[in-house]
Amino acid sequence: MDKKLTDLLIQQFGQKYSETLGINLKSEKKEEVFKWFLASILFGAPITESAVIKTYKCFEKHKVLTPQKILETGWDGLVAILDEGSYTRYDFKTADKLLAVMNNLMKKYEGNLNLLCEHSSHSSDLEKRLKDLGKGVGEVTVSIFLRDLRGLWKKANPKPTPLVVLAARNLGITKGETPEKALEDLKEFWKENEISGKDFVNFETALLRLGKNFCRKKKCDICRFLEFARCHQFVA
Repeated sequence: MDKKLTDLLIQQFGQKYSETLGINLKSEKKEEVFKWFLASILFGAPITESAVIKTYKCFEKHKVLTPQKILETGWDGLVAILDEGSYTRYDFKTADKLLAVMNNLMKKYEGNLNLLCEHSSHSSDLEKRLKDLGKGVGEVTVSIFLRDLRGLWKKANPKPTPLVVLAARNLGITKGETPEKALEDLKEFWKENEISGKDFVNFETALLRLGKNFCRKKKCDICRFLEFARCHQFVA
């Protein structure tokens, strides 16, 4: 895996999910951070990217993009929005999850995720505080949320998700003995192959999409990165 192939990978798969949704995380405004948190909860379910984007756009259309608005909308209203966005398989469960998490976010941090971050003493504490908002915020959701905030929040340093590790292993970037070691290997690789105008989040996101759309589904025959992987015997 060289710099040229890294550039190709990022061009094809590297657009950040927050940017795809038109969320301006670089502003670090609490409203924009919350929008991404909502989207991360939606992305946390095993559902297609297109369905999540459609569902988030429905929340946007109905102007339900704050903790207060989610609570005001109530269970029936949330289920209706989720169903409109084709999130039907997880509609009831997600409505329950959103109401519980928003209640805790309001009680503990005045609905402000930036405040949650300020109260966190380090990266692990930040992750724990996010998970403590409710059962609906698990390891995958936290990793998704903090991934796009890497470089913006100093304490945001999530471990790569299993799909990121899977793609990185297939490309020979890491052996992935542990998520922590995989992250270390990914950062070292990026340091040596950094692409101008892009950042580590673009690289990590590209690996995620490669893992989700090809490696997990074993679509090696149509993956343009297969030739490299086979040459280096990283694909079985």
